[in-house]
Amino acid sequence: MANDPREKTDEPGRDLRSERDEVLQRFTRGSSFARELLQDYEALEQRVRSLEGENAKLRATIEADHAVRDLLKKIETLELEKAELVSRFNRAEALQSNVSSRMSEAEHEFSNLANLFVASSQLSSSLSPRAVTRRIKEILAQLVGAEAYAMYLVNADGTELVPIASEGVPGGKLGPVRVAGSELGKVFESGEARVNEETNSNHGSPERPAAVLPLEIDERYVGVIAIFSTLAQKPRFSTVDFELFRLLGRQAAVALVGASLFMRAEHKLPGLEAFLDLSV
Repeated sequence: MANDPREKTDEPGRDLRSERDEVLQRFTRGSSFARELLQDYEALEQRVRSLEGENAKLRATIEADHAVRDLLKKIETLELEKAELVSRFNRAEALQSNVSSRMSEAEHEFSNLANLFVASSQLSSSLSPRAVTRRIKEILAQLVGAEAYAMYLVNADGTELVPIASEGVPGGKLGPVRVAGSELGKVFESGEARVNEETNSNHGSPERPAAVLPLEIDERYVGVIAIFSTLAQKPRFSTVDFELFRLLGRQAAVALVGASLFMRAEHKLPGLEAFLDLSV
């Protein structure tokens, strides 16, 4: 017997509720999977952002390191330039100090020479005994710094030194001094100047002069100059003072004697015959 089509339609139908539940389960699983994918995507996106931030920081650090290295190189270069400049400055300062010292020495030497020149020109600028004596006193007072002093000439028999001019001497008067046994006589006889170095030159006295220098004419000693004491601001004699002593010793007496002879000749020059055959 053939199957009746109706028999098929009479079969019980599928359970729609179960199918619905199955579809819902599949959808739920898909939705859960989608959420998981979304979460994974968000996590990956967050990680990417974090890596990008770290990469940016790393790049900035590297750039900063390069900048620091460049800055350190620049600082090193500047330090080298600074050291070179300091070295040049020190050399220039040393050179300037050396130049200043030499200039100071040159100025000092020039000042000494000027003093000697002025003293020499003053001694030879007059043929009056009084004027020559005044020039000698000016040299002693202004160039040497003497406060109390006297000039002596030896008498005819050579036994006494007679004062012919003085300044600043206590009491205002000096008497003759015997050559034998006196400090002035020792200088006169020996022809060697003496300086009292035991005490300051401004503490000297007529009994203990600060300096005594011989007066010479044509290798013959004719007297002495005694510097009893110097000004308060001059406690010691300097190098130029000793040069002035030598100049006075050789020229003061010559100028004084020449002026005296010229005055005795009534200011008349010698005749021409006195100057003839001078080359012989």
